[in-house]
Amino acid sequence: MVHRAGWLVCAGVMLAGALGCRAEEPASLVIAGGMIVDGDGGPPRAGTVVIAGDAIVSVGEGGRAALDTIDATGLVVAPGFIDVHSHTPPAIASEPLRLNEGVVRQGVTTVFGGPDGAFAPAQILALMEAYHYQGTGTNVAFYVGHNGIRREVMGFDQRRPPTEDELEVMRALVREGMELGAFGLSTGLMYEPGMFADTEEVIALALEAAAYGGVYDSHVRNPVHAFVESDREVVRIAQIARLPGKIGHLKAVGLHNEGAIEEIIALVEAARAQGTRIVSDQYPYDGAATASLTGVIVAPQGLEGLDAFRSMRRQGRTDEGMAQLKAALADAESRARLKDASENGVGGGFAWLKATGYTSMRITSSQDYPELVGAYLSEIAEARGQDPFDVVADLIIGSSRPVNVTLGAIKEHDVRRLMVQPWNMIASDGGYADGSDAPTGHPRSAGTFPRLLGHYVRDEGVLTLEEAVRKITSLPADFHGIADRGRLAPGMRADIAVFDPATIIDRSDWDHPQRFAEGVIHVLVNGVPVLRDGEVTGEAPGEVVKLQPPGG
Repeated sequence: MVHRAGWLVCAGVMLAGALGCRAEEPASLVIAGGMIVDGDGGPPRAGTVVIAGDAIVSVGEGGRAALDTIDATGLVVAPGFIDVHSHTPPAIASEPLRLNEGVVRQGVTTVFGGPDGAFAPAQILALMEAYHYQGTGTNVAFYVGHNGIRREVMGFDQRRPPTEDELEVMRALVREGMELGAFGLSTGLMYEPGMFADTEEVIALALEAAAYGGVYDSHVRNPVHAFVESDREVVRIAQIARLPGKIGHLKAVGLHNEGAIEEIIALVEAARAQGTRIVSDQYPYDGAATASLTGVIVAPQGLEGLDAFRSMRRQGRTDEGMAQLKAALADAESRARLKDASENGVGGGFAWLKATGYTSMRITSSQDYPELVGAYLSEIAEARGQDPFDVVADLIIGSSRPVNVTLGAIKEHDVRRLMVQPWNMIASDGGYADGSDAPTGHPRSAGTFPRLLGHYVRDEGVLTLEEAVRKITSLPADFHGIADRGRLAPGMRADIAVFDPATIIDRSDWDHPQRFAEGVIHVLVNGVPVLRDGEVTGEAPGEVVKLQPPGG
């Protein structure tokens, strides 16, 4: 319950002097009666959090007169959660989406934009200007991105190393991004154009970020077919450039990588023992990006009669597009050409079947083939004695509704093995969620943090509450060098999440990935309630959080 509280002042100067009482301006807000989990990993304790303006004044047993009070009886009071791998920043630059409701309802108060190498400095600056004009419901931090920079400098001629002059321009753009306040360099080495860069190119750019005290964050090069080698590249780049390194959305994808997470744990532990600060982030799901089976089909431009199918990438599923695809897959010659492009990429470029493959794709939902839900494409092919691409083609031809897959399935025991590592953070890799029953997207966008706290902490006991909170508050803040967020302590920014430990849970799933989570009751961003009694307030007090360079 939220209520207005009166506050007491000394009755007069003489009385104040006699009693040694000092009249003081009231705090703006007190959160009273809750169980404090401060983000440092210590045990929960009863206490009161006092806020004045955008900062925390005190945390402990004693209270203080305030203009406003939140009654947190029966609730957990924690630092606002920090999502270090978010794809919501472009969406919330649109005024109607600026509140970032699906994220706020998870208790998140700061999102990191630009993972996977996405943003060149010009894109960061444009987003900053939009936020300044309209406000945001969450704080936003940024990485400056290798892929965005490479596109800007090298244009369409990407399948080669940069010239010395081009590399110097790329270095300058990393410096520009860091001077805008980016927290480090991110790469997306599995995707175009990052896949065409060698390690030395990335090291050259990482050195520029290191000079500002930044970090290196990577979507690794080949996480399915060269799992250990790709993560080893992150360590090498961090060691040579002398900066902290983060393996983005780490996971052991595919049947062939089951158990290999142990090798990555050993790799990270060895690097840390040698003095290189390596961490990872992880979303708490047993599947990566999602798509319908049609999304894994690559149609080369020379194959005619597929224009409507190609436009489905932008416009969504259409009857005409599906008719064209089914006709092409039914023709032996066209099927062979689609198979080659889909399994190998056009001219060696990106393709999902090339990047992850049949042993990594698991069917998550299908109204036409419910008996296949939970099966990997490779398992279906083996059971039927078919070539895997023929399985894909036949399922598409025989279906009237989408057959949905996760493009990177993970075994649950490997999810849990990574989750308990003390250097592993939890992050969403999520996009904007609107709370609807729309079937598109990934449940992580709306459910990551409540799933961690509800499913894995309360229901399964994989982590303690205080350790889970540490992984989404002080651990990401400390790694990135954010000194004033991630903990409940005097002087820290008042980014706070208040949730019910008995009811917090994700409601999004593979069939309804956009549904909002439950159990987060109040959220404050810079001392301003953006969620109160479970309802968004319409306030947009978010700031752009910037790296403070050494000596800055």
